Parts: sequence; C-alpha cells; structure tokens
Amino acid sequence: MLSRFSIIYTFLPSFLFLLHIPINGSGNTLPIIFSDTLAPILSVKIGNQIWMTQNLKVAHFRNGDSVPYAKTAEEWEKAGKEQKPAWCYYNNDPANDSKYGKLYNWYAVNDPRGLAPAGWHIPSDVEWKQLTDFIGGNEAAGKKLKSVSGWELNGNGTNESGFNGLPGGYRYDYGFFNYGGLFAVWWASPVNYTSFAWLYYQAYNFGNAFRYFPNKSFGFSVRCVKN
Repeated sequence: MLSRFSIIYTFLPSFLFLLHIPINGSGNTLPIIFSDTLAPILSVKIGNQIWMTQNLKVAHFRNGDSVPYAKTAEEWEKAGKEQKPAWCYYNNDPANDSKYGKLYNWYAVNDPRGLAPAGWHIPSDVEWKQLTDFIGGNEAAGKKLKSVSGWELNGNGTNESGFNGLPGGYRYDYGFFNYGGLFAVWWASPVNYTSFAWLYYQAYNFGNAFRYFPNKSFGFSVRCVKN
C-alpha cells in the first residue's frame, strides 16, 4: 500500500547574500549567509523516503555561491564544453520557473558546493529505483508519479504516489529546448560510477518510468530526497 499523501514544510532560501560582521574591533570578520526570502518546500513520504513534490528552483549553491545562468545557446554550450555548472529556465522564459523549476547541467548537480538545500540531496540511481520499486516497478510507476494535469496530448497521470511529476522538458548540449509539457527528466547521482551520470524520465505517451545515462551537458530538472 502506498502511504497517504502528507505535506511536510521545510524552508529553502531562494536568494542568498553574504554579510561580513566585524569581530570585536580585531580587524577580522565573521561571514554570515542570509536569505532575503524563504520559500516553503512541499514534500511527500513514499515508503521510507521523503521526496520534494516540486522541481528544484535554486540559483545558488549551499555555500551561497551563484550557479551561473546560461541564457543563450552559446553560453549553455560553452558551459558544457568547459565542464562548468549552469542553469536556465525552459525556453528561457522565467514564467516556467514556478511551473517546472529550473534546468541544470550535470556540472551544477555534481558540484561539491552542493546544489540541493541543506537537509536534502540529489537522489542516487539506487534511491530512484527504491522509489519506483515501492510503487510497482518501472512499468507501473510512470502514471503513479505523473501529475494529474499539465501534460500535453493526454499524458496526465494519476499522481497516486503524491510525487507530482511535472513535464519540464530539457535542453540539449548545444542550447536547443525540447519536449516541455511532454517529458519529465530528472538527474540521478551515480553511486559507483563517476564517468557518467544517470537520469530517470517519463514521457507523455508511456506509463513507464525509464532509466538512461545522458550527455552531462544537457539540462534536466532536479528533484531532491531528504537526508
């Protein structure tokens, strides 16, 4: 039996800034990270895991450093070739942020400064498999993970799991966008392999959840799981 949907509130800084506080006139300073706004994270317990029910939207690493925004195709392609972190909005439209969250390349996801907010992490391939196994395996998981609205061409799911999978599309390594409203694609962190990354995806015309290893310079959504 699936657990009943439960909403769990945590708080995620949507913008961070650094303030240096003088220490007792010594000339030294204490760096403190502040956020100017706090956005609640909705989450759901599925089996023994707690997952976000929305795609990640952060533009800063956990330490406060900015994740570079690569808007143009040239900027996106350059970041990939130089193996540097980058994010973007789908179709470079900020209105898509509230709906789908941001798209990130692998170098942002795997950066040691940490893309996931404190208390959360990028799910491993093993954790994605644990999720899909709990709700019936890859063949049954797709529809149960999909949101009940927002998918084009009759691709909506039942959201029986409460996961609320959203079709955020993706961005190719050369900067072109595709499949918004039709595909949901999320990064997975490798456990035993560092030479390639994994992803999990859902398509509008299938009830399955698929697993694949992609080009690290592509831009995909991120969904986090609680530590």
